[in-house]
Amino acid sequence: MRLRDTPEEAAFRSELRAWLSDVLPTLPPPPSTEDWPAKRAYDTGWQRRLHDAGYAGIAWPAAYGGRGTSPSLELIYLEETERARAPYVGCNFVGTLHAGPTLIAEGTPEQQAAHLPGILRGDHVWCQGFSEPEAGSDLASLRTRAVRDGVEYVVTGQKIWTSHAHVADYCELLVRTDPDVRKHAGITWLIMPMDAPGIDIRPLRTLTGVTEFAEMFLDEVRIPVANRVGDENDGWRVAMVTFGFERGTAFVSELLRSMQLVTDLATIARKVERRGTGGPAWGDAGIRRELAIVAAELDALWALTRRNVTRAQRGVVAGFGGSVFKLAYHGTRDRLGEVTMRLLDRAGLAFDDPVDLSSLDHVEQTLYALSLSIAAGTSQIQRNIVGERVLGLPKER
Repeated sequence: MRLRDTPEEAAFRSELRAWLSDVLPTLPPPPSTEDWPAKRAYDTGWQRRLHDAGYAGIAWPAAYGGRGTSPSLELIYLEETERARAPYVGCNFVGTLHAGPTLIAEGTPEQQAAHLPGILRGDHVWCQGFSEPEAGSDLASLRTRAVRDGVEYVVTGQKIWTSHAHVADYCELLVRTDPDVRKHAGITWLIMPMDAPGIDIRPLRTLTGVTEFAEMFLDEVRIPVANRVGDENDGWRVAMVTFGFERGTAFVSELLRSMQLVTDLATIARKVERRGTGGPAWGDAGIRRELAIVAAELDALWALTRRNVTRAQRGVVAGFGGSVFKLAYHGTRDRLGEVTMRLLDRAGLAFDDPVDLSSLDHVEQTLYALSLSIAAGTSQIQRNIVGERVLGLPKER
């Protein structure tokens, strides 16, 4: 694994730092988390700035607006934008991190030309229609049905946990096209325009009080057959390509942000009082040790990420590395949440009782981390994947 920047990478890092230093002070303040039209405008506006400056889709093909360069430059981009506390990808995450990479790998030239430039420019927001009320961990049990009618599929069913569905233009959608074969074999991956008749979206409020997720009800929604990615009934394989991005590289930004959370938490520990002592919480050797362990685990996950990218550039397939990474990352975020709550004490019980303004973010991030046991495949599913496909253990009955 190469740890130092090449001359090309060093030049890119310097150029990016200078650009961020110039542009970030000119950004307007972020909108309210409940003003979704304004949030979409803010997130897509940032995406357009990245595109116009040449920082959108760094590893995407140049033909579709990307730089067509190595994944290592994309890691540097993520490092530097997190270090500068630049805006997160936000509403654009399904398009830029899931759907776009899947279309690059599996889409037709027509699909790539129609969708990839719009994703990179921030013109189009995507959502994901995979999970269903009775098909979450066992996703292959999905029942949303698509019946072919000439050059269209007629889709009826229900989806849940659809991120940003209420501001999305397109949806990566899994449907059942053959109910008479084994469940994994009858699934198809479709591109659904979100303005099609028959779509009913109902927001869901999360534990942190926001409505980024939604239920989605589909009543005879007509989707062109030309919007199918891969062959009919080959959607499970295409979905595995999507999951490879969702469970692996899509978490890199979160990993870097978690590393920053640990640094910020150490600063808070020097400010807050350790109960019953009158001194700062930093004087508690247990707090310092737990923060150090979490920091070391995150550093190890960053090294694993760099190793996987280095191997990919040499043509070595990562395999099930995404599941290994996601499972380990969830465990580390759990431990980070535990030490956060110990450190914040009473201030960790509400959003309106901060130690300082930054502690609000730590409370929200701790509550958000609870979802990591479910998001992008439950921890139980990841353990099954690692056990069966990496360690060679018997399949679960």
